[in-house]
Amino acid sequence: MNTPSATPVVIPIRPLERPAHGAARRTPKGRQVEPAARERVAVLCEGLAPRADLLIEHLHRLNDAEGALRQGHLAALAERLRLSQVEVFEVASFYHHFKIVDDNAEVPRTTVRVCTSLACAMAGGEDLLARTRAALADRPHLAVEPVPCIGQCHQAPAACVGQHQLPHASPEAIGDAIARGDTGPRALPAPQANALTQLQRLLAGALTGDAVIAELKAANLRGLGGAGFPAWRKWDTVRAQPGVRYGVVNIDEGEVGTFKDWHVLTTGAPQVLEGLLIAAEVVGLSHVWLYLRDEYHDARALLEREIVSLRPRLQALAERFPGYRAPAIELRRGAGAYVCGEESALIESIEGKRGLPRLKPPIVAHHGVFGRPTLAHNLETLWWVPLLLAQGGATWAAQGRRGRHGLRRFSVSGRVKRPGVHLAPAGITLRELIDECAGGMAEGHTLHAFLPGGASGGILPASLADVPLDFDTLAEHGAFVGSMAVVVLGQHDRARDAALNLMRFFEHESCGQCTPCRAGTGQLVRLMQSPAWDGARMDELSAVMREASICGLGQAAPNPVDSVRRFFPHEVKS
Repeated sequence: MNTPSATPVVIPIRPLERPAHGAARRTPKGRQVEPAARERVAVLCEGLAPRADLLIEHLHRLNDAEGALRQGHLAALAERLRLSQVEVFEVASFYHHFKIVDDNAEVPRTTVRVCTSLACAMAGGEDLLARTRAALADRPHLAVEPVPCIGQCHQAPAACVGQHQLPHASPEAIGDAIARGDTGPRALPAPQANALTQLQRLLAGALTGDAVIAELKAANLRGLGGAGFPAWRKWDTVRAQPGVRYGVVNIDEGEVGTFKDWHVLTTGAPQVLEGLLIAAEVVGLSHVWLYLRDEYHDARALLEREIVSLRPRLQALAERFPGYRAPAIELRRGAGAYVCGEESALIESIEGKRGLPRLKPPIVAHHGVFGRPTLAHNLETLWWVPLLLAQGGATWAAQGRRGRHGLRRFSVSGRVKRPGVHLAPAGITLRELIDECAGGMAEGHTLHAFLPGGASGGILPASLADVPLDFDTLAEHGAFVGSMAVVVLGQHDRARDAALNLMRFFEHESCGQCTPCRAGTGQLVRLMQSPAWDGARMDELSAVMREASICGLGQAAPNPVDSVRRFFPHEVKS
């Protein structure tokens, strides 16, 4: 049975202004609530405010404790939150990590999740899944299931036993973890604390808000979650909006091959929080939500501790600098939905809804959380803020190569000797990244192809290994660097197999809101299993998905297909 989730960590500095979530009902419609279910929900959700925007946190409490969501408990939860049972059910059924069962259903005490996404598949993930199922077949209280990327690509193949991530997994290691009862989050060492030096400079007047934004501009710091939008422009746009402003920190990296945010968070959470506080002070954010992907159970426990330890330090700063009001900081837990990495879908999830991307305009900088202007950032972008303020933006920018600016963290996995998170100058090439940072190609492998930007970024041939890996450098090749998730393929791998693995991921993770993505991903999966690909049909699907999908998932999903047909036509006989 999974470990119950902790109460969301909040630093309540000022009251949160939020509109009412639907009309209040005296008696929600639906099945009658049994007293026992009402009592059980009350016990499990003790300490959680009965607010509709905390619906997903309530669902985690129930799912962690029971191993699933019982229908009677969902009815009691709807009553507790004054929502319709339909609203609760549709949210619970949207997220992959929630399982809805009958009231009397027997639920496995522990679920073993084996990653079968690209890096783990290359390392034998499918074989690990089959062998683990065979090894645990005589234990009815256990469940073994395949899952998409869990953010441990550098330690493939990886699995998760309950809430315990298991790198370099094997059936024996999984069995040993179960025998020891290691089903809770891994204990991670506390990262080194920082002195909030740059925040104190800002509060003391040694830095002004305009000066901070000027340094961001001099550094040419861009969003590092994938889109690469200039950070200073985001700050300027949001702080120019009238009234209450909010912030969100996107730590929901679900892109296949991406794990840099896990690394940044587990080694540098205090610096991320200082960057967040600087942004809040400059932009005027009264409340900030940190949205963390659910697979990172160990990082969540660490981050909860860091936020709690921050409280007395912020109180001391408020006493030292009269008038300083730190933002409320609230940690929210995702529930297994790749689409929530898209900022508007993430905001819908924060509001307690299904993570469906919003139509744009308006952009979230104008209309974000609860309709208020919202600054949305990836956590690595915020990690850099205190450092470049200390160094100077121009000094930081000068560390790039080939006219690019600053430093980049690359998640490198696949056929290299040293997979992991590697810090390198912006503008580095794939060949340089492998040789200088990743120890060269793995023994017995030569470079065949690579993914420059995770599942969405396309697949490029070895002949393009000397093109700079940065924003705007790969567009002419039909690819992009995105979140800088680099997966390296060797001569024994086929690009078409990698593309099929990625398209199955997109099919699984499509939210279903728009037909081009929902239907297009499934049709492409079927077409890609043919020995000879139907190029005309694929062109048609690709065009419709790019032009008519609501969000980046559907728009970018055809990239692997188009890349294979462009650079590896011999593999698909088309």
